[in-house]
Amino acid sequence: MLSLREMRNDQLRKHLIFTKKHNKRLKKYKSVLRKCGNNVHIDKNVKVLRYPQNVSIEDDVVIKEGSRVCACNESSHISIGQHTTVGYHTFIFSSSSIIIGKNCLIAPFVYIVDSDHEISRDLPINQQANITADVQIGSDVWIGTGAKILKGVTIGHGAVIAAGAVVSTDVPSYHIFGGVPAKKIGERK
Repeated sequence: MLSLREMRNDQLRKHLIFTKKHNKRLKKYKSVLRKCGNNVHIDKNVKVLRYPQNVSIEDDVVIKEGSRVCACNESSHISIGQHTTVGYHTFIFSSSSIIIGKNCLIAPFVYIVDSDHEISRDLPINQQANITADVQIGSDVWIGTGAKILKGVTIGHGAVIAAGAVVSTDVPSYHIFGGVPAKKIGERK
């Protein structure tokens, strides 16, 4: 039996059209991803880059048009939990590990990345090391349009990230964070 949250998510999915083209795309992804669950909807112009065998997508996930999911090296991995929706033109780039829980809503133009570069003055930046730290996003999280989730961040269950926020520190469960840099602006009641 579906929970109330899952039933509401099903409302978002009732307008999805599973065309022959969609089924062909899905068949391709099922053959190359580590896991591609049941009832997954992957729009046109979605790219799973570099190491698709390191990407797991659970049941009932929706990934909307223009999104990019990239496991950047052979040891990185990405997991997207059940009933999660990834909005239009969202980028998820992992050099280490990005885990997204179930029942999440990720709005359009969100950027989630688990790495950045050293910035010492003694070498050009493009010659410096890539620094990684895992990103974990709990279940029942809403990430607003244009938000940026940076390396090493854990977002607790039920948290809300406001549109345009730049998250560089952990977000406790059921807290609402917004701004640049993101900070607590409220709590879910």
